[in-house]
Amino acid sequence: ITGVEALLRWRHPEEGLISPNHFIPQLEEMGRMVEVGRWVLRAACHQNVAWQQGGLSPIRTAVNVSAQQFFQGNIVDTVESVLHETGLEPKWLELELTESRILDGSEATIKIMRDLKRIGVSLSLDDFGTGWSSLSYLRNFPIDRIKIDQSFIRDVTSQSAAEAVVKSILSLGRKLGIACIAEGVEKPQQRDYLQKQMCAEMQGFLFSRPLAAADCS
Repeated sequence: ITGVEALLRWRHPEEGLISPNHFIPQLEEMGRMVEVGRWVLRAACHQNVAWQQGGLSPIRTAVNVSAQQFFQGNIVDTVESVLHETGLEPKWLELELTESRILDGSEATIKIMRDLKRIGVSLSLDDFGTGWSSLSYLRNFPIDRIKIDQSFIRDVTSQSAAEAVVKSILSLGRKLGIACIAEGVEKPQQRDYLQKQMCAEMQGFLFSRPLAAADCS
């Protein structure tokens, strides 16, 4: 286990667990995503520190950052403040930026990313391959890791086009010195194929479904 990803769920008293696909857009529409995002970041960092204090080996914790957080939430100051408050070393925090929602190639975007890198956290590009400007992002942005979108992984053993895309991303990552994670690995055949392609990291239901922090421990 090399890392974990913090996932947000709404435990509704009547409807049960509600996916973020349903409530995140509402939070953004209400202008509450910056506040909630700061709480999620703090909770994730606290948990990482608690695991280390409990004697577990340090691992990366990845936290998704919304567009509102990134551009309107003073994300650099927030990250610095949370790291100071929780005592987590920056190298154990990874911020996930969703390609299609955040990255626009502007100077403002690049400056924020460089400021975050100066803190010492790592940056990953989520859902890689689904946006229009992926290659230029890799050239211009200080990205540490790319996450190959699960839509490609799902069909990697059955569709030659998906296989070609995955092979190309892995090869590109190696040449640029950018780590790759395959998302949505659910079948042993997918894992075996990715191992043959020397994909260093994978995540998905084959390894674990989402867990509460205590069960993850």
